[in-house]
Amino acid sequence: MNKPLSLGSVLIAAMLLFPVVVSAQGLTIDPTRPPVGYLATEADAGEPGGGLMLQSVLISQTQKAAIINGVLVKLGAKYGDAVLTRVAENEVVLRSGGVNRVLKLYPGVDKRDVGQAAATEISRHGKTQDAGTAAAGGAPSR
Repeated sequence: MNKPLSLGSVLIAAMLLFPVVVSAQGLTIDPTRPPVGYLATEADAGEPGGGLMLQSVLISQTQKAAIINGVLVKLGAKYGDAVLTRVAENEVVLRSGGVNRVLKLYPGVDKRDVGQAAATEISRHGKTQDAGTAAAGGAPSR
């Protein structure tokens, strides 16, 4: 005759099978994994630009280089049919067929100069004020 399974045997079998079921369902998440689309190129995102993505800029006293789509490109070297002609702290220039193409390290961020009034306020108080308080002549924000 068949012997009925004990509760302990059932629990042990369930614990052994649980990781397989969870893994198969994709519920195990690596907390160190970058979010979906983090390394997607512009072409993957459907944006114009041919998929070129500036990922890092390397500037030292002896050389300048950039990492474009995971490839280290030194100043003056070729990347595809383009030549890296300029490396700055937040952008590089690739020249191809007489056309310059600027790749920005942070494409959605534009650098702006601080206005004269804000610079004077900072130097006087050593603190910044938010725009609404400064315009109203109020106290600095904390």
